[in-house]
Amino acid sequence: MRGSPPENRSERLKQLTKDERISREYAKLSKIFENMAKDTRSLNDGLVKRASYMLVTLEDYEKDINENGSVESFSQSDKVEPYERERPVARLYNTMNKNYQSIMKQLSDLLPKQETVVKGDGFDDFISERED
Repeated sequence: MRGSPPENRSERLKQLTKDERISREYAKLSKIFENMAKDTRSLNDGLVKRASYMLVTLEDYEKDINENGSVESFSQSDKVEPYERERPVARLYNTMNKNYQSIMKQLSDLLPKQETVVKGDGFDDFISERED
């Protein structure tokens, strides 16, 4: 499935229930965060579950917004001129997306830091050879 064109992946995902999609996302995120310390991992399992749910829900909201737009014509009654307003799903999307980003930041900050070894450009070796 990895590397599939978006339309093929989208078509396959349509065939899955929301719970199946959440389970797949949970498995994917769990694999990413499996290198956390065991005590940290168990404490943050709830965040991984929430993030999985949120991502799948955000995808559903995004599909709805793409199909129906982010604004709608709204009127309080037949006597009042309708006006355009933000659709509730667009507001929900924005709020949930912000919260999802916050959870993912929390989780990524808990990952073990990878030490990067900076390989020199050879200048230090050149200098030390010249001094000898």
